[in-house]
Amino acid sequence: MALILVRGENNSKLLSAIADMERHGNLNLTTKPKVVDAKFADSLVEGILNSKLKTTSNVAIAFFVKEDTTLSIMQVKKIHPPAHVVVVSDEYDAYSKLEYVLNNAEDFSAYHSTKAINDGMIDYKINKKERHIRNDKLNSYTK
Repeated sequence: MALILVRGENNSKLLSAIADMERHGNLNLTTKPKVVDAKFADSLVEGILNSKLKTTSNVAIAFFVKEDTTLSIMQVKKIHPPAHVVVVSDEYDAYSKLEYVLNNAEDFSAYHSTKAINDGMIDYKINKKERHIRNDKLNSYTK
């Protein structure tokens, strides 16, 4: 599981960045996004990058994805989300700090997953019995 921190100017850009990661990056959220203080997120990113940020963020969120850190980084590189996305590796001190903050943070209420929550499509044709067709691409995080 990888921990992803998203910083941006406003909530709509954060929502768009999450949607891009789900749709185009094929990343699967395992937790709901949690609201993180923007100044705290900026300080974490400065610590990871070892340099000052050019712009500060107004809002920030963080969440876990099912994929590992390396794959998450490669998938985020392929897309160009409208917000600053940082995949936080467990090698950094910021990982444990952010994980601790996420335990007490509130949910990002504006987010609703675009992926299906069910186990897949239902095939009604086979002997009139209900049979679920498993498709892992349709699965989403559990509530």
